[in-house]
Amino acid sequence: MENGQKKLYVCEESRTIYADEQIVFIENLQDVDRMGFVKLEHFVMIVCLRGHATINIEGSPHDIRPNDALICRPNIILGDSMTSMDFDFRCICLSKDYVQQLPLISNENTWDVLMFFEKSPVLSLTSDEVKDFCLYYDLMRSRLQNPRIRYRKELLSALLTAFLYEFGSVVDRFADFRPQPFSAGSNVFRNFLSLLSSSYPKSRSVAYYADKLCLTPKYLSTVCKEVSGETASELINRYVVKDIDFLLKQRGRSVKEICNELEFPNLSFFGRYVKKHLGLSPKQYREKVLGKED
Repeated sequence: MENGQKKLYVCEESRTIYADEQIVFIENLQDVDRMGFVKLEHFVMIVCLRGHATINIEGSPHDIRPNDALICRPNIILGDSMTSMDFDFRCICLSKDYVQQLPLISNENTWDVLMFFEKSPVLSLTSDEVKDFCLYYDLMRSRLQNPRIRYRKELLSALLTAFLYEFGSVVDRFADFRPQPFSAGSNVFRNFLSLLSSSYPKSRSVAYYADKLCLTPKYLSTVCKEVSGETASELINRYVVKDIDFLLKQRGRSVKEICNELEFPNLSFFGRYVKKHLGLSPKQYREKVLGKED
């Protein structure tokens, strides 16, 4: 996990079993309840083995207990979280770039799966499914920790791909992700969301994204409405507001700095935008979520 940087980062209090630029294995987190607000830039999977935890994702608390798996995709915001004293888990963090290189990720339903996890990040696994996860976890970890093994990265990729195929069967219990008939509109929509979610700072202009996708703004908005029920502008605003929400929760950033970073023309326009979408002025919203000591 990281806070606004591109390098995979794990706090010093974590018991990091293995870490490089692509993958991190974690088995213990200290002071997780003091983590604060963190923008997650990586794919994360946590499987609870014992105890319980309450993790705040995008403002909503999610409880995980033994045999629960928490899956977080990039570009979400983790808030204050708490764990029991006996909380025991296994965690794998994968960089975005690495995941996109895996053969399985080229599947045309990948974006649908990621959207599913955004809405339902906690899955209740069976005991056998947890055992399978731990088997893959232990095997990958042992291979990565052994410097004498040749082709370690290639071996990791193969093991991880095999695990993802197995886990894909698990996810099928919770939703139907069978390939759908090809639709040009659905493909445009997925490309738009991928571009939108990966952009920073995010343009608030539909024309900007339409130009990047070689489309007209009207066609892009029509496709978004048909596929998701929301216009392109509504989707853009939803993602921009997520960035605003995250930055306003950072105590060291002034409202003016946030306004400039997100490329709003001036403080007045930024204030009206925040009031429209969050119901409060930037200062009032910050006081509401952080208290008046900021």
